[in-house]
Amino acid sequence: MTTSPRPPHPALALAPEVAAALADGRPVVALESTIISHGMPYPHNVAMAREVEGIVRDGGAVPATIAILDGRPTVGLADDQLEMFGADTAIRKVSVRDLPHVVSTGVHGATTVASTMRIAALAGIRIFVTGGLGGVHQGAETSMDVSADLTELSRTEVAVISAGVKSILDIGRTLEVLETLGVPVVGYGTDEFPSFFSRSSGLPVPMRLDTPEEVARLIRASVDLGLGSGIAIANPVPAEDEMARADIDGVIARALADCDAQGITGKDITPYLLGRIVELSDGRSLETNLALVRHNARVGTAIAVAYAGL
Repeated sequence: MTTSPRPPHPALALAPEVAAALADGRPVVALESTIISHGMPYPHNVAMAREVEGIVRDGGAVPATIAILDGRPTVGLADDQLEMFGADTAIRKVSVRDLPHVVSTGVHGATTVASTMRIAALAGIRIFVTGGLGGVHQGAETSMDVSADLTELSRTEVAVISAGVKSILDIGRTLEVLETLGVPVVGYGTDEFPSFFSRSSGLPVPMRLDTPEEVARLIRASVDLGLGSGIAIANPVPAEDEMARADIDGVIARALADCDAQGITGKDITPYLLGRIVELSDGRSLETNLALVRHNARVGTAIAVAYAGL
């Protein structure tokens, strides 16, 4: 049994290039817009977005950066729209819970991993490349701060290629939640779960696959079984670009302390911490972040091409 992606939802605006690729069954890779608006400083964010789209095209797939434009979920952005999302600091960060409000009020919104997954699924896109996953925050046993990314992975059939869970989070508890939710977690070419800036976390991955073709077959098996969940594909940052865990752990501890001292909560935590880590690491974390996004794009595109070939 095989299941083809559903036709794109009529509420979506699809770029002509994306619409043509989906109609022809050619590989398409979804990309998020929060990483542009809230994940990196300008103009590095726009340069990164353009470069990643180029990597996807060079790998034989069509890039589909997802965002909300004037209240309409949009799949595939023009170059001037990428520039706007990178330069405008007032663009709202939009998770799944925010979608109805942003759509009904007709404003712009930058989609998170969770909302990008949902819109990608509505468009019929199975493969999504990002930097890092959200997860269980430090101290979540009292704050109950758990990313909607995990819930979305449990109910939306999109494979997400990332460099693991962001290092600022509680990685062990995040993996436990993913297991409870029945989400397959795959180490791509690794037996150890990566921790975003570093290749290691001290925690094993539940399963390992080593080639795009193997991952594509796993995605197809999940779809054919009707499991209804996404797949988390953990792709370690290249060894030459990683930050040693001892170095980044100290930086993160200081950034977390600063976050607590300023009383920052909710969806503002992650962008604050990532920005503060750039400052405390003298820009090294930004270089690593850019490197891992490029690497994820290459691997994710190869998986999308292999999946389309099935």
